[in-house]
Amino acid sequence: MTATPRDQVVGEPSPGLGGQSRWTDIDGPVHYLDFGGPAQGPMIICVHGLGGSAVNWCAIAPLLTGKYRVLAPDLAGHGLTRSAGRGTDVASNRTLLHGFVRAVSRSPVILMGNSMGGMISLLEASADPANVAGLILIDPALPFVPSRPDPFVAALFALTATPVIGRFLIRQRRMLPVESIVSRTLALCCADVSRLPADLVERHVEVARQRAALAGDGRDFADAARSVVETAGYVRGQAYRRGIWKITCPVLLIHGERDRLVPVTAARTAARIHPAWSVVVLPDVGHVPQLEAPRETASAISSWLQTAGKPASNAATPAAS
Repeated sequence: MTATPRDQVVGEPSPGLGGQSRWTDIDGPVHYLDFGGPAQGPMIICVHGLGGSAVNWCAIAPLLTGKYRVLAPDLAGHGLTRSAGRGTDVASNRTLLHGFVRAVSRSPVILMGNSMGGMISLLEASADPANVAGLILIDPALPFVPSRPDPFVAALFALTATPVIGRFLIRQRRMLPVESIVSRTLALCCADVSRLPADLVERHVEVARQRAALAGDGRDFADAARSVVETAGYVRGQAYRRGIWKITCPVLLIHGERDRLVPVTAARTAARIHPAWSVVVLPDVGHVPQLEAPRETASAISSWLQTAGKPASNAATPAAS
């Protein structure tokens, strides 16, 4: 595994939605956004969900960079990072995230993961606890629990996770205009998509347009979707459940009460099983609080990092050289 030297990844704060576009090498090119923040501030690495990208963090990152260094990679097969021979499944992207953490920081970091990114962050904290100071889980893909799933979402995931049918559906989806794909995705993920400003939606359209031009996009997505379902499932998800039990770092779990993809029941079950975790449920918010309610989400994060998450913040602060 190779990576660019660590002194090449420190950037200045970037105002607005931008973030500085950067690349590093983790067994192949990996794109990430550097949102800036104090060079000696605790580092937060943001991990997007299935079908997402680093731009999923554009609304919330500027609200955190006053005190924290914030970076957001595109996982393999997502955003501008091609799979390039690397797997796009959960385990492969956990390995990529591990390499990214080691490439950008000498100190432990705080991982902030949404959906599949939350799952990958939990797996990384379990596999390499010395490198993870704390976890901020935003509507993470948690182990399945008995609940009444959204019928449309359940059918969509079942079909997408089926190799032949899933790839056929994805090919059909790719025939739609990029604007329609982004609109449908955001409508599924948000309780009220009208809360998203036009420039934020346009950033997602821009990245989706670039992603659509890459070969293998449909296969990458289908493989990742199937892996998420298997990792969280009742039959093959035992290793994931055991791994979560091993986590000892501070954890903040934020969940939108109107999440159609990961029912809030899963978050409430996790809260009962792991009483040491801090839990915030946001009413009238869907699967991507960092996009739909960035100020409320950032407020919950900042408050936690100054209280129950203070040990994580301290551990993620680089040692003075």
